Amino acid sequence: MPGMVVFGRRWGIASDDLVFPGAFELFIRGICWIGTVILYSIHKGHFDCAGGSVLHSYLVVLLVLLAVIILSLCAIVYVSGQGTIMNPGPRRSMPALVYFRALLYVPELVWACLGAIWVNDDSRGCDPAAVGAVIGTVISSWVIIFFTVVGVLVVFDPLGSQRRSVLAQQQQQQPLGLRDLESSESAQFLSTARSLAVRVWESRLRLLCCCLPQDDNHRAAFSGIAQLFTGFFSDTDLVPSDIAAGLALLHQEQDKMEQCRDPDDVMAHSPSSPIREDLEIELERATHCMQFAVAAYGWPMYIYSHPLTGLCKLSGDCCRSRSAQYDIVGGDHLGCHFTSILQTTGLQYRDFIHISLHNQIYEIPFFVALDHKKESILVAIRGTLSLKDVLTDLSAECENLPIQGVSGASYAHKGISQAAQYIYKRLENDGILRQAFSIAPEYNLVITGHSLGGGAAAILAVLLRSHYPTLQCYAFSPPPLMSKALTDYSKEFVVSVVLGKDLVPRLSLPNMEDLKKRILKMVSNCNKPKYRILLHGCWYEVFGGEPDDFDTELENREEELSAPLLGEESLLVRSSASYQSLASDESPTHTTTTHLPLYLPGRVMHVTEDGPSRRSCWSNVRYRAEWSSEMAFRSVLISPRMLADHMPDVVLRALQSLGQDRITLLCPSSMSNSHLNVI
Repeated sequence: MPGMVVFGRRWGIASDDLVFPGAFELFIRGICWIGTVILYSIHKGHFDCAGGSVLHSYLVVLLVLLAVIILSLCAIVYVSGQGTIMNPGPRRSMPALVYFRALLYVPELVWACLGAIWVNDDSRGCDPAAVGAVIGTVISSWVIIFFTVVGVLVVFDPLGSQRRSVLAQQQQQQPLGLRDLESSESAQFLSTARSLAVRVWESRLRLLCCCLPQDDNHRAAFSGIAQLFTGFFSDTDLVPSDIAAGLALLHQEQDKMEQCRDPDDVMAHSPSSPIREDLEIELERATHCMQFAVAAYGWPMYIYSHPLTGLCKLSGDCCRSRSAQYDIVGGDHLGCHFTSILQTTGLQYRDFIHISLHNQIYEIPFFVALDHKKESILVAIRGTLSLKDVLTDLSAECENLPIQGVSGASYAHKGISQAAQYIYKRLENDGILRQAFSIAPEYNLVITGHSLGGGAAAILAVLLRSHYPTLQCYAFSPPPLMSKALTDYSKEFVVSVVLGKDLVPRLSLPNMEDLKKRILKMVSNCNKPKYRILLHGCWYEVFGGEPDDFDTELENREEELSAPLLGEESLLVRSSASYQSLASDESPTHTTTTHLPLYLPGRVMHVTEDGPSRRSCWSNVRYRAEWSSEMAFRSVLISPRMLADHMPDVVLRALQSLGQDRITLLCPSSMSNSHLNVI
């Protein structure tokens, strides 16, 4: 549903979003009204204190005012609960109710001030219960007014007035057609609207990152991220609750399809196939490397993974002076980071060649150590742990990454590619790897990392492959970050490990565009009110149960979806591919997009829970591992585990659990993830 238009502008809230806030305020107001009635009934005719007559009049007017407010809230809750997300007709009276409710804040504010004055000047000698009730009423009024102001600021849309002016302009003209869209005036308007949206997003990012230095790298990152967000959000008129409802519906629909799939729908391999043996070897190596990927996060991850004992184990060594030892591993002030790395990896301080904690945008921490157990020189790169890392992640436009021997388009995620090239220069120009191989010339080079670190590790492996032909890379939970040509090239030496329904390995711009189109279809076809969708969605996420088998009211009206479902008032919706694709029978996955496709690096090992998707808190979780295809991660899967499955400690525990019972838990399928279809 488009944002509601009141007070001459568009807001970031729809007319069906007032059910829950209205019901909550109605509950508070009802308690106040009942308490005031009881107080008035007890003291009726017995206001004997000095300010008793004023108190009597105050309570009478307060009862009337609260009654009017309660009636207005009842009307708002009732009307807001009518219709569906895409059928706002039954809610056409909502703006008038909002105006009336806003008007009631004026006498409420005045009466709260008068109540405060009475308590301060004329309440001496009156019943303490009556005085306390008046004080409570005044405080509750001020609290409600304060949170209303906060809510207004939260749902304020900086582009709202611009959207409203667009609507007025369209009402004065004939309906827009293809010729209008191709006119120079329309093109100029769309360009102006996009520029305004980019400036708004840049301002938001600067405000959010006000603590960061405003150098050229940060300004370039802000500009690129602002253009990315503008391109993603400008062609829809969804409010946050629409997205929440769409995600709830999409999760249930995906669960229904997963329950209906054939469990035997896998590609069989003969027992003599090398797939099983190869998978077991790589799983054992991946489990070992994951410890180093976790260690790269330093003391925050160590304390998070060991909440009861972590602080005690680190406290003894954090402040200990080891200047002679630290010279071996670089000049950074390591402190607790080095101690936590030692605790996690089990190595000695003399096994470390270099540790860098330097962290800026496109520059992430890493360490180089000698892994005598596997006879390797191991480079571990840290994942996202700071706001600067988030900016690196969000710099998601593509840049060319020419690699000798790679045929076809060679490009990669800009932010992660820049981070990998920074580490490449440090390793090569500063002689870090040269120093390591001078100590252990017979060792092999292994690169690892988790999340952002996993992506940087994969690109770093591609950059170093020509110099170190035997290197291996284990990237845990990496995002899609390289072209298909680079992915195919890296299959010989890169293994990506993905746990369950982890969101990050599916978090590419084409996948997000696909998710947006699926959400649009879900909210367009559902014939239930939004508040019912959200209530059932919350219950389903927390307590489980059967997915909602909702009816659709637009099943036979797909031709109408070519119109802007969500926005006569949207800035750029009339030229949006998101809406045009809704009218087509073609799956959104196959629609054309302006974003270059990105893929997971190397071979993909997918670790999933073996058994029902929902289990009791006390049941043991068992896992299975299988080789998968990078194409199996071309759609976002909605699940309560989509964020938890990305946490490095969770990935490590899953790999360790899988390694303990490898014979019964390994699945020799190479493409079984292709059946995880979503709508």
